[in-house]
Order: sequence, then structure tokens, then C-alpha cells
Amino acid sequence: MKILVASQNPVKVNAVAEAFKICFSEAFEIEGIAVESGVSHQPRSDGETRAGARNRVDNLMRNSPSADFYVGIEGGIDVVDGRLHAFAWMAVSDGKQHALGRTGSFELPPEVARLIFQGMELGDADDRVFNKENSKQQNGAVGLLTHDRLTRQLLYQHALVLAFIPFMNRKLYFGMEKGLAKT
Repeated sequence: MKILVASQNPVKVNAVAEAFKICFSEAFEIEGIAVESGVSHQPRSDGETRAGARNRVDNLMRNSPSADFYVGIEGGIDVVDGRLHAFAWMAVSDGKQHALGRTGSFELPPEVARLIFQGMELGDADDRVFNKENSKQQNGAVGLLTHDRLTRQLLYQHALVLAFIPFMNRKLYFGMEKGLAKT
């Protein structure tokens, strides 16, 4: 099987590989390809973040070689009860069917939030506050805040397993398409 990931970030590519191993027994090859999300570099709502993940898959399918699965991951932020939270959406397609999964969200520290509200991306704000370099290519905010008890890869991996559910249960999700009422 061939899996294309709409990113060359090793955290995202490795999360997809590990989630695929959990969900499927087939051997596979995986490749990360940089594609545009079609949303801002720092998505600022649940909807914009979800759209970014979907757009990455659509752009990957439109501009890349044929694959068995296409995966897009988009991290975003949103204000919840006056506090800034981070999360990510996963979009998966086999070229015909599409599915989504989402990580849990977690609150960002006030200083990180302040920098983001000033226009900085989350990864850059993390680097400044935690005195790190290129943390978004490593364990990201969740790793920094949990002291690596929960890594960015594991956070994404969990959501990817959820996104793969329809493909693990094709008959339940896709097998009765003719009988589904159009709404």
C-alpha cells in the first residue's frame, strides 16, 4: 500500500505510519509531500483548522501520484471560555471516501497566547517561551507542556486511528451507499 502525507514534517509522517500499523496489517510505503493548506499559517478556529486538513488532502490528491491513502494534518488554535486552546484535525481519503479525526485540545499558557495574539505562530511562540528551536518539528506545545509525557506524535496518532475507523469498517460506513437517503 502507498500512503501519502500532506507534509514533510517527520512528526506528522511518523504519526501516520504508527497509526496505520495499529489499524491495518498490510505492508506499506509512506511519503511526505509538502502541499498548501489553503488556510492561514496559524488557523484560528476549529472550522478553519478542519478546512486546512481537508484542503491538504484535496491538494495532495490533485497534484501527487496515485496512492491508497492520502492524509492531511492541520494544527490550530481556538478560544474556549476566554482561554486559548490548541488541537489538530486529521483528514483521510482513499481517493473516493473521506473521514476525519480530531485530537483533544489543551490550554496554552498565557505568555504563548499573548505572542500568538500578536501574530506569531504557535511553534514560534513555543520556541520563544520555552527557549527551544524548531519545536514544531519535534514534540511541539503538547510535549513541552507535559514534559514529553504526551508527545505531539502520540497526540496525532490517536486522532489518526479515529480517522481510520471508517476504513477499518468499510461495510458499516461505505457499504450501504445506495441505500442512504440524500438529505
